[in-house]
Amino acid sequence: MPVPSVLIVGCGDVGGRLAQQLLALNWMVYGLRRQVSALPPGVLPVAGDLAQQACPAGWPQGHIDYVVYCVAASQHDEAGYQAAYVDGLKRVVGWLNYNRQTPQRLVFVSSSSVYAQSGGEWIDEYSVTEPTGFSGRLMLEAEEVARTSGWPATVVRLTGIYGPGRERLLEQVRQGYQVAHEPVMYGNRIHSDDAAGLLAHLVCEDAKGEPVASCYLGVDDKPAALAEVVEWLRVRLGVQGWAEESTVRRNGNKRCSNALARALGWEPRYPSYREGYEAILAAKP
Repeated sequence: MPVPSVLIVGCGDVGGRLAQQLLALNWMVYGLRRQVSALPPGVLPVAGDLAQQACPAGWPQGHIDYVVYCVAASQHDEAGYQAAYVDGLKRVVGWLNYNRQTPQRLVFVSSSSVYAQSGGEWIDEYSVTEPTGFSGRLMLEAEEVARTSGWPATVVRLTGIYGPGRERLLEQVRQGYQVAHEPVMYGNRIHSDDAAGLLAHLVCEDAKGEPVASCYLGVDDKPAALAEVVEWLRVRLGVQGWAEESTVRRNGNKRCSNALARALGWEPRYPSYREGYEAILAAKP
């Protein structure tokens, strides 16, 4: 059988973890990013800038089976999101067409910010998407770019990613930041290894000819109240005092379901925040 190939556009944290998982399965992996020296060993480098119109000189030649668009915005404002998610994806679609490449599937990594629900209700892939902020609105616009690309496309809406190097909440807890217990504020999260694992599982199932849906939510098994998470981390870290005024702030209040992703056969390695944060803390010297 021919070796399946994938181009990971935005081969950074999650993209790099995805690359490592697919390399272990003997895939041919191309990674596009500005600084290719940071790519994991074994990834075929594609030095490229999504802000440039011209196709990168090192663009892969020949057939590309899968494209995973896994970009992180460098600017967290409306212009930054427009450039990274909408304009950048349009550019990649154009480069693929220019090179007459027809991937078997395009996977766009989106965000749960497309959901505006804030009453603690459960959300799935079929829930209404009526975002009130620019991030959700532009993510929906980019999702539409993927869906109208002309190739089969799947959107993966990741929730709050945490993991090595993504430890802001840990630092806030160490500093004694406070969080209100009432009203209950639910949060959704996924470990960066599990985010990559879901993407890897999706393309592998598609490569085997298994049916793959057009949208999945990337989240662990147990959305939890933020106050519960903070209290558990305080005990685990041995934090006694409270900061006088600092508070942990989060937008949104919903509970996302991973039932559809599990129906595809995916299982998170870290089913809740407890296992995920334990792994991070155990790796600390």
